[in-house]
Amino acid sequence: GLGFNIVGGTDQQYISNDSSIYVSRIKKDGAAYLDGRLQEGDKILAVNGRDLKDLRHKDAVELFRNAGCDVSLKIQRRLQPQNGPVGHQGNGEPGGLPLAAILVPGLALAAAAVWILLRYRQRM
Repeated sequence: GLGFNIVGGTDQQYISNDSSIYVSRIKKDGAAYLDGRLQEGDKILAVNGRDLKDLRHKDAVELFRNAGCDVSLKIQRRLQPQNGPVGHQGNGEPGGLPLAAILVPGLALAAAAVWILLRYRQRM
């Protein structure tokens, strides 16, 4: 296979009033994962030049299964997170800076301040 799962279609809308096909999961070590360009949450607009608009889910799946070895995908990146499972990045971490990015420089500054204070006291 191509190494990813899809959701959506005219009969299984993933997002209300949107029958588009979306990447729901990229399988680790699959073709899409190894290529690195496709991301979870991407909207797939076309496969090998064939428009996916107004397709039932099973017809879209069949189109992917019969895509062949050289597959060309036209996709649209999702700019903002949506509600639902594709909004989760999969690493279990919330967004923002990791705690270490704040603590390590702070501890380094504190250590430098203590060292300067001790050196200053020795000279007195």
